This record gives sequence, C-alpha cells and structure tokens, in this order.
Amino acid sequence: MRTDLFDFDLPPERIALRPASPRDSAKMLVVENGALRDQTIADLPHWLKPGDQLVVNDTKVIAAQLKGRRIGRETEPKIEATLIKRLDGSRWQALVKPAKKLVAGDSIRFGNEGKVCLLGHLDAEVEAKGAEGEVTLSFSFHGPALDQAIADLGSPPLPPYIASKRTPDDQDIADYQTMFAANEGAVAAPTAGLHFTAALEQALRDRGVDIVRVTLHVGAGTFLPVKVDDTDAHKMHAEWGTISAETAERLNTARKNGGRIIAVGTTSLRLLESAASEDGTIQPFAAETSIFITPGYHFRAVDILMTNFHLPKSTLFMLVSAFAGLNTMKQAYAHAIASGYRFYSYGDACLLFRARA
Repeated sequence: MRTDLFDFDLPPERIALRPASPRDSAKMLVVENGALRDQTIADLPHWLKPGDQLVVNDTKVIAAQLKGRRIGRETEPKIEATLIKRLDGSRWQALVKPAKKLVAGDSIRFGNEGKVCLLGHLDAEVEAKGAEGEVTLSFSFHGPALDQAIADLGSPPLPPYIASKRTPDDQDIADYQTMFAANEGAVAAPTAGLHFTAALEQALRDRGVDIVRVTLHVGAGTFLPVKVDDTDAHKMHAEWGTISAETAERLNTARKNGGRIIAVGTTSLRLLESAASEDGTIQPFAAETSIFITPGYHFRAVDILMTNFHLPKSTLFMLVSAFAGLNTMKQAYAHAIASGYRFYSYGDACLLFRARA
C-alpha cells in the first residue's frame, strides 16, 4: 500500500510532554463499529466483561541513553549513544550521534559528573559500524557489572518527539515506566501501559477481568519513520518476546469460554499475533518477531486493542488502521485532534474494537 495513505496533519501542540496525573485520568476515545465515544481511562472496566483477558507487556525500560566522548585520538568529540539491542554479556548494538565521528577500533568513554560508576566512567570499543548509523559497542564491563554501570550512567531514552522539545529529567525515570515493569530489556516504554494505576487494576479485577502478563522488549525501531513510498518495501525491526506455556493455556481457555482478548498496546498485540496459529490458538513463544501489520491482515488472536495515538505514516498507525479500518481511524484521529486529545507516549489513549470482517 502507498505510505501516503497513512499521512495526516498533526498540530505540534497536540504532542504531550508530560503524562496525565493521575495516570488513569487521561482521555480514552472508544472506537466501535465506526462510532466514537469520549471517555477516560478510568472508564475502561465498563467496556469489558467478566472473563475478558487484559494482556499487558511487563517489559522494563533500561537507562539506554548514554553520553560520553571519543578518547585516544587528537580530538575528543562528544558522543551520544542509545542502546537498542543486547548481543551478549558485554556487547550492545547502539545508535550513535554523530556516527560520522566514529570508526571501528575507536574508544568511547561514557560518564556524567555527579554519577559514580565504579571508577567513574564506562569505556566501550567500536567493533563495527552499520549502514544506518548503528554501531556494535564492546564494553569494558560484563554481565551484572555492565548492567549496573548502564543503570548508573544512563538516562531514560525518551522518544525524539519529546526529547527534542524539553530536557529529560528525574521525573521521567518514574513517568516513563509502567506499573507492570518487571523484565529489563526495553529501550522504549510500552506506552499504553503507562495509563494504569493500582486503583484501575483493582476495578478491573472487581469487574471479573483477568490481567495477564507477556514480555516484548520494545526496540528503538518503534520510533523509526517509514521512509519508503510503498509499505511492501519497509523492513520491520525485530524485537524479542516471550509468552509462557501457562499464559498461552490461560488465554486459550478463556477464549473457549467466551472471554475476549484485549491487548494493552501494539507491542502486546504484535506478540500475541506472532504466537497465534491460523485458527487463533496462542502458542508458547520465545523468539524475535518482526511482524508488520497493515490493512488486509487477518487478525487471529486479539479482539480489542487499547493504544495511544501514533505518528503519521508510522508502522503503528498502519497497524491500528488494519485493526479498526483506515477510514475509521482517520475519522477517529480527526476527532481526537479537534477535541484536544494528547498524542504519543505521554498522551491519551483509544480503545479499538476490531472491525468486522
């Protein structure tokens, strides 16, 4: 499909720079069979039924943004690195700026004044450079020591559409993490999960809705724009995900008994669809997925999707258009913009009922 079909005009002031407080006070646009209803996140239990399965992503965002300088040569330019994929105990793939300042064999020293990490810094060697600005970094620490060093020296990797408008701060450390975060490995938050509070979780359980956890480590590729004119030419990034055998059985049993599967976020949906067989049965899963969902895709596992509002011409807007219908989503986004909804990671949400086949 043509990429420009998924374009729309978004006023810059609609981009949320801070989350709603409390989190479940954010707006929620319910989209069901073309009808649009203005609600809040706290209303979510009223739209679900006893026996429904709410699937959340329990990945935890690491402090993947590192700042430092090249060392060992005549000049020592500043270097910013965003870790995007762990390769082994001491090596990470990263996006760096400015990439042109580095070649294989260079050394980078990461460290910020005021933060102590063993000897006060963390060194890495550039093993290789890729065509898209990504580099392979081999760090001087290994395993848990490296994890602790990254946690000490790094900062949350806020999306570029927020970080370009204000400086990330300590408040983001809490704001950019869901209440379900348990398994470290993401470099971006599963943002639909940011809306949940203990009170909302209790209200859902009182309603008879089960909350089920899966893990998909969100990669930086979630922020990458689609640069090709045709979606068939876009290469989707891969992310690691897991669904346990117990979780798969629980979901399949609930569905046989009439319960619906509600994915909290596109990450949960992509993982569930990756694990589903043709008849909709969810299988245990532990692998990378690079599933790319566009209109025409046959959904097998997910009945309802709760998600934030996404970028124009992004893979995520393509996904929600596949789920609820392109024309419906364009109408929904136009309504959201006109009604003052807040967009992107810290913004409001929509609850999408899958379009009838």
